[in-house]
Parts: sequence; structure tokens; C-alpha cells
Amino acid sequence: MVHSVSTLKNLFSYTRRFTNSAYVFNRQYTTNLTSSGSNVKELKSKKLMIYEFGDPASVVKMEEEKLRHPGTGEVLIEMLVASMNPADMNTIQGTYPIKPKLPGVPGHEGVGQVTIVGNDVNDLAVGDFVIPNIENFGTWRTHIVVPVSSLLKVPKNVPLVELSGIASNTSTAYRMLKDFVPLAPGDCVVQNGANSAVGQNVIQFCKALGFKSINIVRNRPDIDKLKEYLTDLGATYVLTEEELRSTQLFKSGEISSPKLALNCVGGKSASEIMRRLSQKGVVVTYGGMSREPVIIPTSLLIFKDISAKGFWMTRWTKENRDSEVRKHMLTEIMNLMISGKLKAPVHSLIPLSKYTEALQNLTNPKGFAGTKYIIDFRLEKS
Repeated sequence: MVHSVSTLKNLFSYTRRFTNSAYVFNRQYTTNLTSSGSNVKELKSKKLMIYEFGDPASVVKMEEEKLRHPGTGEVLIEMLVASMNPADMNTIQGTYPIKPKLPGVPGHEGVGQVTIVGNDVNDLAVGDFVIPNIENFGTWRTHIVVPVSSLLKVPKNVPLVELSGIASNTSTAYRMLKDFVPLAPGDCVVQNGANSAVGQNVIQFCKALGFKSINIVRNRPDIDKLKEYLTDLGATYVLTEEELRSTQLFKSGEISSPKLALNCVGGKSASEIMRRLSQKGVVVTYGGMSREPVIIPTSLLIFKDISAKGFWMTRWTKENRDSEVRKHMLTEIMNLMISGKLKAPVHSLIPLSKYTEALQNLTNPKGFAGTKYIIDFRLEKS
């Protein structure tokens, strides 16, 4: 038995048919293969490849490969959806701390379905849904043969689009709210980059857990539309960076000073949210979109005794991959997804063949992509 495949048992009580934001998953899209592998010789996988690090729009190419039958302890999975995250862009550029072997297939996250099972596989069966349980899995492909140890079995009734980002953005938001400051219902959290994928998850977690959230975004032509969207998502307040500098929310006592600040921007934006922290407040940095350093005003260190921490979800996962803490986290997150309390960020579903458009938008230096791109492999079949 391969013990590294985890089954999240308490989610199986849900029996209703799952949906995502686009449409109900129709099982007609599942490849008609059996564990005998009689059709595997005819099956090819389309995949995106990189042979060198560089500009994603230039170095990513589409290829095909013939698939072999799964060996002992292996399964063939058909990818259903795969996320395209900022970390994927950094990986392709060669700037991410964990680099894949080249040539390789990009993609850290996604959801697949088992279509063929090799010998001595006891924890997975044909039809099971799985997500990667390793880094640099290579999800940007239609099919892949992998060891069972690299997969995590998940229930079939979790919405696929939400599930496709569970290991990075969603888990990052969850852990930052859980691990740095003891928060109780009514406590306040402030964050910049609130319209990011992590930011939208933070808003929804705060609402579900009873926390108040102050959400900072950059000004833009459609700012009112963005504010309305984030408010509908559960944000207590949404302010532009300019509005944060002049707001009377805290001085008036309308809302208490935040105990926790979440920073993914850096520079002046980070300094501004730190100024709103309460005594002994904590700022957690998990990104640096402005590419400017985090500068902590001396007065905040001396007179407020604030603390500055950093968080990297990949490191946390490597240290806790098969722990009960991680199993509990994933179970709680999936329960929220199933109940509709945790929705995917604004996203665009694209077929694999449209990858170049997504890469160009995701690497736009203006940084206003406005949507998370998710490869939906089923669109090629519709």
C-alpha cells in the first residue's frame, strides 16, 4: 500500500452533484479508458513545454507525446483543469526559488482524473479525482503517467475551478489568517493587493470566520466596479491606496485597528498598511508585486512594537505535506467550497490551445490582468 495518498474522509458525506462557475461537469468528457490499458497505445498527450528559462510568451511551446502504460505503483491521469499562477510565470522565467528540470512542463496546480491504474495500486481507482502532491508537477498537459505518491485523492463533489487553486492561493490565505496572530470574531485584518487571487480568498475567509477586513487596491478606471465586486464577496471596507492615507476610519473609532496586515505589494503600500496596525500588530509579507523593498518606519518598531514576518506556502507545504494539520486545512477549505462560501477568484476558462493569449496577459508589465486564467481541458472536446 502506498501510504502517501490521503483520503479526506469526512467530505464524502456530501452527495450533491458538484458545479463550477461555468457549467456542470458532464462525465461524457471523461476519456473512455479502462484499467486494462487496451487503448493507451493510441493515446497521445498534448503538453506545453519549456527548454529554457525566459519570457513565458516566447519560451513556452505546444508539443505532443505518446503515452506509455502505467507501471507498478503508477496511474495515468487525464487533466481536467489547471491553474496559471504568478508562481508559474516566475518558474518559467527562472526566478522562482524552486526550479524544474529542463526540458519540462510548467504548471504547479490542477485537478486530474485517474483513467488507468498500474499494478500494486491500492489507494486509487479509475474515476478518482486527484490533485498534485509535489512541486513542479507539470499540470499544463492533457495526460500524464505518474507515481501514486505524487498525488492526493480528493472528493468528486468539490467545484473544479475552486479546487484548481487550493494548494497555493487558497491555502496561503488560510494559513496567514491562522498562523501569525490569534484572531477572534470581530477582529480586523488589513491587506493590500486585495483583488489578487490570495486577496479574494482572504476576504471570503474573513467573512466565514467573522473577521472584519480592510482591503486596499490600486486606483483604476473601473474602481467602482471593483469595489462593488469585493464588497459583494464579503469585504468590510475597500479603499484605494490614496484613500487609505486620508481615511478617518480608525481615528473616528468606526473600526478597531487591525491586528494583522497582509502584504503582497511592498514599497509605500506596505508601509501604509503597517501604519494602521494596532499595538504589537504583525505584518506578513507573501509577495512583492511592486518590486520595491518593505520599509518599516522606525516609530512603529519602537512605539507600537510591531513584528514583520514572511510567508511562503511552498516551504510550509514541504514541512507539513502529510501532516494532520494539512489534512485538516484542506478538509475545512473544501467544505467551504462545497457549501458555496469560498468561490474562485475572477477567472477566465481557456482551452489549452489559447495558452499564448493568457501568457501575454499574465506577464503584462502594467499588472492589470484582471482575471485568473485556468486551462479547462474539457473545452477542447466541447
